[in-house]
Amino acid sequence: MGEMLTLLPEYSSDEFDSRHRLVIVAAQRAKQLVQGARMTASSKFTKETSIALDEVLRHKVKFLVGKEARDAIKESKRVKEGETERLAMMTGEDAKEIKKELSVYVDDTAKPAAAPEGEE
Repeated sequence: MGEMLTLLPEYSSDEFDSRHRLVIVAAQRAKQLVQGARMTASSKFTKETSIALDEVLRHKVKFLVGKEARDAIKESKRVKEGETERLAMMTGEDAKEIKKELSVYVDDTAKPAAAPEGEE
């Protein structure tokens, strides 16, 4: 927490409509970083939460509000639902083809037990 306090002098009240917005954006960005997103620029910080706050305060993270944000959420859900529907509609032939392709990489057939030396 102490290292984040060093960022506060960089904050000016007219950049965000509320501290709440700043916290929400930084929290969402920290989650992205934890999940493997790349940093937008080098940072003097090492913790994801501090890096996220640093990026947000330095205007390295774009975010949407209001109607734009609601529309983006709807579009994201629509894309995810379409992908789920496409997977659910796969026919048995599609599944067999995928299994055949995977079998090239994964051989899950049972191997016969090797007979001990001298017994055949």
